[in-house]
Amino acid sequence: MSIRTEMKEGRLYLDGGMGTLLQERGLEPGELPERWNRTHRAEVVAIHQAYYDAGSHIVCTNTFGANGLKYDGAELESIIESAVENVREAARRSTAPQQKYAALDVGPLGRLLQPYGDLPFETAVELFAETIRIGVRCGVDLILIETMSDSLETKAALLAAKENSDLPVLVSNAYGENGKLMTGATPAAMAAMLEGLGADAIGVNCSLGPKQLMGAVRELLAYASVPVLAKPNAGLPVQQDGKTVFSVGADEFAAEMAEMARMGVRLLGGCCGTTPEHIRKMTAATRDCPATPLCPKNRTVISSYTHAVEIGETPVLIGERINPTGKKRFKQALLENDLNYILREGLSEQEHGAQILDVNVGLPGIDEPAMLTRVVTELQAVLDLPLQLDTSDGAALEQAMRIYNGKPMVNSVNGKEASMRTVFPLVKKYGGVVVALTLDENGIPETAEERVAIARKIRRTAAEYGIAPKDIVFDTLCMSVSADSRSALTTLRALRTIHDELRQHTVLGVSNISFGLPQRETVNAGFFALALENGLSAAIMNPYSVEMQKTYRTFLLLHGLDPNCAGYIAFAETLPAPAAPGQPAVPAAQAESGATELQHAIIKGLKEPAAQLCAQLLQHTAPLDVVNTQIIPALDAVGRGFENKTVYLPQLLMSAEAAQHAFEQIKTAMLQSGEAQLKKAKFVLATVKGDIHDIGKNIVKVLLENYGFPVIDLGKDVAPETVVETVVRERAPLCGLSALMTTTVPAMAETIRQLRAAAPSCRIVVGGAVLTADYARRIGADRYAKDAMETVRYAEEIDRMLR
Repeated sequence: MSIRTEMKEGRLYLDGGMGTLLQERGLEPGELPERWNRTHRAEVVAIHQAYYDAGSHIVCTNTFGANGLKYDGAELESIIESAVENVREAARRSTAPQQKYAALDVGPLGRLLQPYGDLPFETAVELFAETIRIGVRCGVDLILIETMSDSLETKAALLAAKENSDLPVLVSNAYGENGKLMTGATPAAMAAMLEGLGADAIGVNCSLGPKQLMGAVRELLAYASVPVLAKPNAGLPVQQDGKTVFSVGADEFAAEMAEMARMGVRLLGGCCGTTPEHIRKMTAATRDCPATPLCPKNRTVISSYTHAVEIGETPVLIGERINPTGKKRFKQALLENDLNYILREGLSEQEHGAQILDVNVGLPGIDEPAMLTRVVTELQAVLDLPLQLDTSDGAALEQAMRIYNGKPMVNSVNGKEASMRTVFPLVKKYGGVVVALTLDENGIPETAEERVAIARKIRRTAAEYGIAPKDIVFDTLCMSVSADSRSALTTLRALRTIHDELRQHTVLGVSNISFGLPQRETVNAGFFALALENGLSAAIMNPYSVEMQKTYRTFLLLHGLDPNCAGYIAFAETLPAPAAPGQPAVPAAQAESGATELQHAIIKGLKEPAAQLCAQLLQHTAPLDVVNTQIIPALDAVGRGFENKTVYLPQLLMSAEAAQHAFEQIKTAMLQSGEAQLKKAKFVLATVKGDIHDIGKNIVKVLLENYGFPVIDLGKDVAPETVVETVVRERAPLCGLSALMTTTVPAMAETIRQLRAAAPSCRIVVGGAVLTADYARRIGADRYAKDAMETVRYAEEIDRMLR
């Protein structure tokens, strides 16, 4: 029986933690655990064997950090070869009866991808591919991509695995206490993207204990049609008698994992702090739990980097404004490469209620593949709506789908053989929900029956490519009633038949119906109402149209899709109140944000407008006044949103970048005027010895600099002596230390010990996925920061005290 079959029909057990067990065997603080594959083979083999003996089917190679950023080519190959052989040797030595598999363990690269960080997407894909090619060559049975906290990096790793092997690929993400990834993705969003990309199983690992990960697991089970895996930590680390231990013992862990098994999880294991004893008790507690039958969820879902949008019972609005057709100003923006106009249009559509944005940049004289890729990247940097990639250019579609952060909607395919041959392979490889136009080589059929026949043909052909009906949304095409008075009825009949008989979701570009007529909004709204009653699932429409919004809101209200009438009431408050005779109507309520233009540009992450607006203000306002009344309040507003979980990390970073563009104008003005800059306390930052993961540190650096703190960034894998020397030399009153892995926390503790001896007045703030406030206190830190904004708040507090 193949691994894929075993996952679908039964239950498989994975291994547990590696780093904490290596530490028990003598791994020194800052020492790279992957090198033990060669230098301490007996110890590594013994750990692997203990997991096989405890009942694990799948044991992971000790290669979590084995990538080209950490090791050069020759050493990387040698480490992975030894790692695979160590697992194979452990399997040979174990007398346990279960089938035994070796999984190549692939962890994160430790750097944030563009546009939020500095690592290009294709560079990340190639770094993962290098590791995967070596592992495949060495004969692993499957690939486990784990502890990913960013959806785009997860995509890069999965693409590398699929493009360089045909092995089963399991993908596991590290969800926080808020049930989301560090960069904001929900489990539903990750399920949509990862299934679309062809992952064989998806799940959760690290970050928290099993009880805290139950919510994320439950959401994955609700959305995933593939097997779900869970590898939680043994709770959180605590200090006990000078040693790091984890809070969840083997018996408690086993009981909670048994609950996950009953919920439907098919692959069970452990992460940080778990031991062979945890796995042994877990297998014993779950062996008699029947495996819940795996069934397709049949949910039509697209996603952004933060959330999923489901096309189903409640109709969805797709904004149509990012499209040059009939829009002179938009065409001008494309020809002039004016992306700021396009970004503002997208932000405005979001503010007006669009749930998905159609993105079309097709125009003669435009390099469409390059432009579509750029627009998609820039839009995803400033807003979190899923996008509909609207192009008839196959090259443009592939490039945009490849870098898209989530599962996109694809507009479109049709019944022509050439169209299906171009689009379906891309949808199969990259994942997506495809809009299918009911036309073919003979054009648009005149009858509803012929359009339905084309829909059936498209669905049959899609199945040949492995594309499920749930990932197809049919467009029965509206033509102007001014040219054909029966066209609306034909469209609606086809719509109803596809909805009722084929049980498929539908979409229409509603405004086409009124072309050539006066008062088009009236016609559009009436047709929209009829289409909704005939089963329309999604509408490509103008979200600025009050008439269309009235139709939509009342439809939801009258069909019981608006709980407590809340959506309608909120919408009604934006409408003009009835006016007295002879008096103009005024809005019943207006949402005044109070933000200035510069503040709005910073909050929305619009870099060039922020610089331009700042330059204009500096013509009549002192630089420090601009900083204190404009830039800092905007950053504070975004920071509060981040702390309240209404703003996600990518938005925080893009706002910081926009603020940085404004600050460049401030610095120039100060140099020209000779005005002194306000100096805040120096802040030394470092990722501790042995740890190459500096995403968190880099985010802290960006935010601190935006708040005016001079930052001395020592980088990653920094020895305690280097940190101490820098703090003493610079007389820095603040120091921040970061660690992602359990194996490097001792290096953090040693750095703090040396700092206390050499610079007792320095305030030390620490952060990282494996830390807690209690643990930070026990190793001598002054403050544990759960995120970057908390570090900034602490730095501000200390800076005020020092003044």
